[in-house]
Amino acid sequence: MNAFRVTPFFTDRERPALEWTEAVTLIAGSRAPDDVDQRTRQHFSKEEFVHLTDAISTINARNRLAIAFRAEPGIYQPSAKA
Repeated sequence: MNAFRVTPFFTDRERPALEWTEAVTLIAGSRAPDDVDQRTRQHFSKEEFVHLTDAISTINARNRLAIAFRAEPGIYQPSAKA
């Protein structure tokens, strides 16, 4: 995920969002550093920051559930409609 730091493909707004994503994802080790929080908040309104953090948390939760349930990417097949 840290490729955003070394590639030219992200905007000045996307970079702090990705840095915040990394901090929230690795929160047990990073404790979401204040400097990352402040950099991110410079680019997002309070409401946007809440939505961003909620989206990150939701994706992380779903990833953890998929890992816990041993989900295998690409094998899901929707059931036939009744």
